[in-house]
Amino acid sequence: MQLLQNSDVGRLLRFAAQNGFDEDEDDDDDGGFAPRWRRSRRTRPDPNRFPKVPSDRGTELMNSGTFGSNEAHVVTSNDRNSIGKKKKLALRILDRELAIESPAKQKLNQRLMAQGMIPASNADMIIHYDEPVYSGQFSDDGNFFFSANKDYKVRMYDTSNPYKWRYYKTVDYPFGQWTLTDASLSPDNRYLAYTSIRSEVCLAPTDPNDKGDPYILDLGGVAAPGGEFNQGRRLAGSFGIWSIRYSGDGRELVAGTTGGSIVVYDIESRRVLHRIFGHHDDVNAVCFADKASPHILYSGSDDTTLKVWDTRSMGDNRAAGAFIGHIEGLTYIDSKGDGRYILSNGKDQSMKLWDLRMVMPSGDFERIQPTRRVSREERFDYRWGTFDDNDWYHDEHDNSVVTFRGHRVLRTLIRCHFSPAASTNSRYVYTGSEDGKVYIYNMDATLAGKVDVRAATKNSRPRQDASLWDDDDDVSIPWKTCVRDASWHPNAPMIVASAWNGYGMQHGTCTVHSWNDGAEDDEAEPKMGLRVNQKLEADPAFYDETPRPRLSAAARQARLRTLGLRFAVRDE
Repeated sequence: MQLLQNSDVGRLLRFAAQNGFDEDEDDDDDGGFAPRWRRSRRTRPDPNRFPKVPSDRGTELMNSGTFGSNEAHVVTSNDRNSIGKKKKLALRILDRELAIESPAKQKLNQRLMAQGMIPASNADMIIHYDEPVYSGQFSDDGNFFFSANKDYKVRMYDTSNPYKWRYYKTVDYPFGQWTLTDASLSPDNRYLAYTSIRSEVCLAPTDPNDKGDPYILDLGGVAAPGGEFNQGRRLAGSFGIWSIRYSGDGRELVAGTTGGSIVVYDIESRRVLHRIFGHHDDVNAVCFADKASPHILYSGSDDTTLKVWDTRSMGDNRAAGAFIGHIEGLTYIDSKGDGRYILSNGKDQSMKLWDLRMVMPSGDFERIQPTRRVSREERFDYRWGTFDDNDWYHDEHDNSVVTFRGHRVLRTLIRCHFSPAASTNSRYVYTGSEDGKVYIYNMDATLAGKVDVRAATKNSRPRQDASLWDDDDDVSIPWKTCVRDASWHPNAPMIVASAWNGYGMQHGTCTVHSWNDGAEDDEAEPKMGLRVNQKLEADPAFYDETPRPRLSAAARQARLRTLGLRFAVRDE
């Protein structure tokens, strides 16, 4: 209860209630609170209701060549289990160097090498931040990485050599609310758009020599008659932005907001092109279907639906189609960039793959939606509780292709992605998880690998005053990790996991994990597990394992009052 007594947290919750915001972005304490509601107990559900693993349709996709390559057909079934499927990388390299196979087989061998290099849990580098990290992504060419933090700052790094990062610059969001919620890099890497729970978008140049303030784009404004942007007028008052994305041509931004709206904004003319109230709840994620076209976009909402929009016909607030199948709200969506496949994460603890060719027409959706079971039940509050698998059921109208389960979508809007074509042969999908891991799935819903960020980072920074929050019988707050985002380098076998991390999850990390063929350590310098600060400077304090003395009861009381808590905890 101590955290709820904090004046800053209380003020945020009051603001959210007054403005109709449902603060989906978490509280850092997960202990001792019961969910705000409980579903009525029903008869025990069918234990066979969960999707089949391996998925038949997912297996078809793996065999189609759209998502990676399989072993050469000349390998016999007996050899496939013993040699073909588990062929050592050294043998593949030898085949490549000898070049004795046909060009087609050499190309297949190269693809198999790429998709076999799954990054390991051991971290090459641990970047420590004083506040939790909400998002971290590589640019499309891999030359750039950014991390968006709860302290309203975005840090940028030069990753043109993915194994030797250089700190670039830091930009601020000058009037943020609670945290930064999202960031998106322009296709030419020149500008970064980033947001908070406000209707303004900050647009900052990535040029390290440009020290000026970011440009402010007001997505709450409207176009005045004649097309001029009128800063003074508002669209139905202020709103918060959960998701922001650049169009493929870099001319437009699309935003998902509180209140169920999608905003399309023209950057050059500085005006809102569309604001569509297309959902019945917050829009947590948006993206464009195809990087080559700015017309087709997707939106994922807390109302459990994923909708398809055509920007050329958005005037009537009617979607081009819908995907249904999640039974709780969506936390994130990602497009494969081919105008066909899309991926979503949901609070029902599942990730789903969709095919645009299977989209449900809007007319059918509007007829079916009122009859769906999700329309009659309260939503699960994923910030506080643990999802009960007895509440999971298969939606009879589910038009997804594959369902992935095993990771945990709790506490925050956890993100998922398609693996890149060059470094993985488009073989996998992957997601963060509340249990401190990155889960990597094959397209048939089987688990291809895991990156254990918690194990890689545990105790990698000193406790400081963590004992402040403990009872006298406790020694310390446990180390906790929640991986909120992850990014697979487009050209190298490397994943960067962005997490809330530390004792009580009060801090954040970006951890660099590369493929190392199972090695526990290496002889290179610097050694694996290098601990650095947000500017990539080695900090001896992160290696200080000296036990911190416990504060006296009086000192803890004074510290609590300094932090603005209304009621200091009394020692029993």
